[in-house]
Amino acid sequence: MVDIKDRKDVERLVNTFYDKVLKDDLLSSFFQRLDFQAHLPKMVHFWSFVLLDEAGYTTDVTQKHMHMPLKKEHFDQWIFLFNETVDELFSGEKAELAKQRAFLIRWTIESKIGERH
Repeated sequence: MVDIKDRKDVERLVNTFYDKVLKDDLLSSFFQRLDFQAHLPKMVHFWSFVLLDEAGYTTDVTQKHMHMPLKKEHFDQWIFLFNETVDELFSGEKAELAKQRAFLIRWTIESKIGERH
């Protein structure tokens, strides 16, 4: 297996991951009202920023999720599917970085949402 090296790899990761999310009983409901064709390029841009230092991403990811009724089981499933996807497709330093960053994103959003309650 190869490591994540360019935007094409990030697109593969994001598309494969969201294919799983959209079929997942626990997570798919969060995407029912979303224009997914408009959402995917934003996710590719975000992960390209995170993994490849691509400039220009300025959206506050935490703020985007604050309105959602997310619970621990949603975060657990999200991270499980993300890590599973990375491990199926890639191996190497950037792949490990992707999983580390996903964990940090999960922790940040989950802790902020927990502060609301």
